[in-house]
Amino acid sequence: MTTLAGKTALVTGGSRGIGRAIAKRLGRDGARVAVHYGNNEVAAKETAAAIEAAGGQAFTIQARLGVPGDAETLWAAFDAQADGLDILINNAGILGDQAEIQDITGSNFDHVFAVNTRAPFFISQHGLRRLRDGGRIINIGTMLSHGSAMPRSITYAMSKGALDVLTQMLAKQLGPRGITVNTVAPGVIDTDMHEGRLVGDALAWLSSLSPMGRIGTPEDVADTAAFLASDDSRWVTGQWIDVSGGTLL
Repeated sequence: MTTLAGKTALVTGGSRGIGRAIAKRLGRDGARVAVHYGNNEVAAKETAAAIEAAGGQAFTIQARLGVPGDAETLWAAFDAQADGLDILINNAGILGDQAEIQDITGSNFDHVFAVNTRAPFFISQHGLRRLRDGGRIINIGTMLSHGSAMPRSITYAMSKGALDVLTQMLAKQLGPRGITVNTVAPGVIDTDMHEGRLVGDALAWLSSLSPMGRIGTPEDVADTAAFLASDDSRWVTGQWIDVSGGTLL
């Protein structure tokens, strides 16, 4: 497919997991993909190489998120290799400590919000002057902002819930430019973010939460993001799209 031919996309956290799957899918659809990474340069280059091996175009950019000046650093690296943007995927995020409210520390709370909320806010802010009319912003959220099945993920869910608000506000603001803004909200996805957790009884229980009887794959999310990045989704904006296999039913 070449539905995104001539487009430039940026995927934050594009070196691994959901971000890698999205980057590869957008590359396969014809976009030139900026694969952002924080620390793992090897993984980012592997993702870019996979895109190019499949006939696509990609380049890597490095910026540690959750620190002062992160958005400026990211965009400076992007501008050195690209002239303008069509698709922004705010994917990068961290789980933080998995604990109930009484056990959450201030430092952990602040770090999760710095990476999951503050970084995409200012990446989007700085990106607006680079984003072409008719572009796309896709925020990767979580089903947990609309359900309380996992109270030990309270900080993560709160930080991603703020993206739901960002999506609606930006959709309203940017509509006159033909830019759509949507949230993709995955359920439990089999990535290294959950390394060591998706085994045995835990895996069986999590799989049972979906009527489809399994947990999700990165490709399940990537294919939804690809639709929202394409012209097929031109009349969809400001939406929160559940990609949890019906876990919240």
